[in-house]
Amino acid sequence: MAWAHAVGGTRYVFDDLKTLLARATPERSGDQLAGIAARSAAERMAARWALAELPLAHFLTEAVVPYETDEVTRLVVDTHDAAAFAPVAHLTVGGFRDWLLSDAADSARLAALAPGLTPEMVAAVSKLMRHQDLMLVAKKCRVVTRFRNTLGLPGRLAVRLQPNHPTDDLRGVAASILDGLMYGCGDAVIGINPAGDHLAGIGALLRLLDELIQRHDIPTQGCVLTHVTNTLQLIEQGYPVDLVFQSVAGTEAANAGFGITLAMLSEAREAALSLKRGTLGDHVMYFETGQGSALSANAHHGVDQQTLEARAQAVARHFRPLLANTVVGFIGPEYLADGRQIVRAGLEDHFTGKLLGLPIGCDVCYTNHADADSDDMDTLMTLLATAGVTFIMGVPGADDIMLNYQSTSFHDAAALRRLLGLPRAPEFDAWLARVGITADDGTLLPAPARHALLADLSGLR
Repeated sequence: MAWAHAVGGTRYVFDDLKTLLARATPERSGDQLAGIAARSAAERMAARWALAELPLAHFLTEAVVPYETDEVTRLVVDTHDAAAFAPVAHLTVGGFRDWLLSDAADSARLAALAPGLTPEMVAAVSKLMRHQDLMLVAKKCRVVTRFRNTLGLPGRLAVRLQPNHPTDDLRGVAASILDGLMYGCGDAVIGINPAGDHLAGIGALLRLLDELIQRHDIPTQGCVLTHVTNTLQLIEQGYPVDLVFQSVAGTEAANAGFGITLAMLSEAREAALSLKRGTLGDHVMYFETGQGSALSANAHHGVDQQTLEARAQAVARHFRPLLANTVVGFIGPEYLADGRQIVRAGLEDHFTGKLLGLPIGCDVCYTNHADADSDDMDTLMTLLATAGVTFIMGVPGADDIMLNYQSTSFHDAAALRRLLGLPRAPEFDAWLARVGITADDGTLLPAPARHALLADLSGLR
């Protein structure tokens, strides 16, 4: 089915749904690289007009990636909740935008609607929205998850403490963990990207995290972000695994490039659940996504990268994760060229994730060869925190010396808390006050008082 719309006396025709979605997308280098972006601002506007008039129900009849050849499409179609979709089934994409921005779309209605929305629907409506629209709707969405603490409560901001080390040196990792704890970071997860892929080394990192958390009774969870097959082997060998991590993408072919299938993710989730390590809940999965991953694997099927990002989020949603985040600027300027495109993509990813019912966070980041800087990241992290993002990253000095990219720091999180009055997960806040890192109101105590704890905390082997 084709769609057409005229702008400035020129009639633009869009041959199918994936072409319409691609042409309506805000400018970004990845879609230009793929040869699917609008060729002019006029064509982009014509596509948006045509998209606004498209009935939401059409997304249930036309797939952007064929059902017969793609298990992500099959997951989306086969798990769609028609009853949840019914309240908005009569709307167009433009009408859906208006409804989302209305007072009728409150937190309870948005939560009930989430199972009825496909990723293509939420991607489509995001293309019609300004930044403030994306923020206003996302802030209304409530997605609460639990393992050893409670994440996603309104008016709170969590931080993943990311203590990566270029050689996985345990003392170096431990030093970064202590640094982050002194800043009150780590309630989302203490999550290490290992430099190596050897099971013994990954297992040592898992034992380090477990010893720290158990010895000091910290209400948080640890994770080593290795491949899901490694985690399965480590569980079988008796290592202390809290969360199973995996990067996921929006097509079966892109996930094959990651070396995963949906069945593999299901197996890993069941294995983690069998350990019963959570004290407050059973959300045991942690996923990362990022615009451009399918294109970089030549597995995009001519679909724009933001729609594919929403499809990756639908994969993550299916497995009820504790956490999911978009690593928004990590893949590089070939996909998001500069600070402006990174900011837009981060707000889109947060919006689509929240609307789909995902506990979405963001690695507010850029690579050193992108046309972006820390001021751009300050802008994005502040906009996201205002819009109710579940968590951001805490990296020593904002400079990840193992992955070689720029993210957000422990003191960035402290600045956001002071600026916007955002406390941490309640159980983690209580622990920080109990051990003397913060005052009862959650503010960090002066450095000498916090540093007095180091002698005890640094007793880790």
